[in-house]
Amino acid sequence: MKPALQRPAARAQRTTIVTGILCFVLILVVLQLWLLTATMDAFLGGDDRVVWPAFGASLACLALNLGLLRYLVRR
Repeated sequence: MKPALQRPAARAQRTTIVTGILCFVLILVVLQLWLLTATMDAFLGGDDRVVWPAFGASLACLALNLGLLRYLVRR
C-alpha cells in the first residue's frame, strides 16, 4: 500500500540527499574537466606518461557518477 501523503520530514530529507548528491556530481565533473585540461597540456608538451593514469581516473569518476545516478533513479 502506498501512503496517500508523505510526511514533510521525509520529503525534506530526500531533498537534502538529492542536493548533496548533485553537489558531489558537480565536484566530480569539475575534476574531470581539470583532469582533461592537465592531461592535454602534458600530452601536447611531450609527456605521454600521464595519459593512461588520467584515463583511469576519469573512468573512476564516470563510474562514481553513474553509481550516483543509479542510486537516484532507484529512490
